[in-house]
Amino acid sequence: MNLRDLGYLVALAEHRHFGRAAEASFVSQPTLSMQIRKLEDELGVELVERHPRQLLLTPAGERVVERARVILREAEQIREEARRASSPESGSARIGIFPTLGPYLLPHVIPPLHRRFPQLEPLLFEEKTEDVLRSLRDGRLDAGVLALPVDDEHLHVEPLFEEPFVLAVPAGHPLARHDGPLPLSALQGGNLLLLEDGHCLRNQALEVCELAGARERGGFRATSLETLRQMVAAGVGITLLPLLAVQPPVAVSDAIRLIPFEEPPPSRRIAMFWRTTSALRRFLPSLAEVFRALPADLLDPATAIARQAQPEGAGPSGPAGINPSGRRARGRRG
Repeated sequence: MNLRDLGYLVALAEHRHFGRAAEASFVSQPTLSMQIRKLEDELGVELVERHPRQLLLTPAGERVVERARVILREAEQIREEARRASSPESGSARIGIFPTLGPYLLPHVIPPLHRRFPQLEPLLFEEKTEDVLRSLRDGRLDAGVLALPVDDEHLHVEPLFEEPFVLAVPAGHPLARHDGPLPLSALQGGNLLLLEDGHCLRNQALEVCELAGARERGGFRATSLETLRQMVAAGVGITLLPLLAVQPPVAVSDAIRLIPFEEPPPSRRIAMFWRTTSALRRFLPSLAEVFRALPADLLDPATAIARQAQPEGAGPSGPAGINPSGRRARGRRG
């Protein structure tokens, strides 16, 4: 018994016709028929009921086909792993990323990724941090883009960039009239809208609240960053937003005022993680370079603040105020 013969049997089960199965398998009909007979002789059981007008699988044949599909799928995965190991740039890369970063980072990463690795197939999975880590450890992901800190000695950490937070307040809020960067102490005694449990952004915002002497607003926890944004626009309260979440392609909202913090602003450090034993460990640093090489203005709060004062798409730096220079974003190791 070999994989080729199992493939013939699966083709026969799918087409229910020797001629069509042979054509789909790129062999002659006599060859396919002979190999099916050979497989039946080897297994000592009939797999196919041959009738003049129709072809049926025997009960044993149905069971063998079911197992054969699993075996062929596993064999293809083995071939794919070998292809990826020998030529990772022409295979697929399974990358996990958390929800409060993925939709805002990927529009800036995918185009340059295609340009640098045109044969690479990036398979992107958006999941909460713990789910990304679990899939990474289990081998279901090749890399994860997460916020530090992550404590796992079996994972390599490749720092990417540091993303500041800005304060988002309703347009009619007293803080909306503040001119210039805001000291963190201005949040003292305030109530902030936060995400529900399980989001790393919630933990980061709570750390900022603790530093500033602020509190979480009770009775409400958003399920997503977009819900949080809409609650601010509706005048319900104020919140912290990561900078990429207010940069293009996200539209400017007249109902929200963004306020930068004084230096050093509260921020989160983003890194790429992969298993130290990964077969792609020699390729993944090159992948991380693409994620790291963001235009510098994307991580400058002044860019987002300036967008509030001009029509969308206006300005000398191109659509939505992005500086097309392609300078590398600032980052630090941690």
